[in-house]
Amino acid sequence: MSERTTDLPAGPRAVADLDLKPALEAVLMVVDEPATEEHLARILERPRRQIADALRELADEYTVQGRGFELRHVANGWRFYTRAAFAPAVERFVLDGQQARLTQAALETLAVVAYRQPVSRSRVSAVRGVNCDGVMRTLLQRGLIEEAGTEPETGAILYTTTNYFLERMGLRGLDELPELAPFLPEAEAIEAETQEGVPSFDPDAPDDDVPGSRPATPGTDDEDDQTEL
Repeated sequence: MSERTTDLPAGPRAVADLDLKPALEAVLMVVDEPATEEHLARILERPRRQIADALRELADEYTVQGRGFELRHVANGWRFYTRAAFAPAVERFVLDGQQARLTQAALETLAVVAYRQPVSRSRVSAVRGVNCDGVMRTLLQRGLIEEAGTEPETGAILYTTTNYFLERMGLRGLDELPELAPFLPEAEAIEAETQEGVPSFDPDAPDDDVPGSRPATPGTDDEDDQTEL
């Protein structure tokens, strides 16, 4: 009488034996932030150059095939994104009529931090001409800016943008921020506003982040930033 046998599934294959491109796709499907080439090379046990070449080949293949997603290099890493041409379909599915956009005040404050970083709250307020404490707290909570040490002269906390900011903006680095010159008002317009008595903040005034400094004046902050964002 012959011995009865049962076919068992094969054991897991070694990572280094997996086909590289499908393995990259599988890993990138589950990342929650851009994955660096170094990290992927370590996980998949391949040379970094081989990983980099495979990633760029995949990105080109998706573009040629006209896929609804693309593989992009942002914030020093790689991640899948839906292709911009199909944004209306994605927005309708995800948002379903709900808007979760930054307010104008938040966008202006974020722009000041991005272009002037590292920068303190009082400097941001000086540029915008209004107390920005509330909206700065909101940007911190959203992970778009972060603390980056203190100002040697005053001890005020300095702020910079984060990798998450680069990721959301689709930038590889801060050097890809657009030039500001084309968007700046003419010098005559700025002078006219100054002569009309537009209130401004003193950049050298004590920062609200410094212990013992005077509190923000009620009613001067951007209103409802946290509820509208």
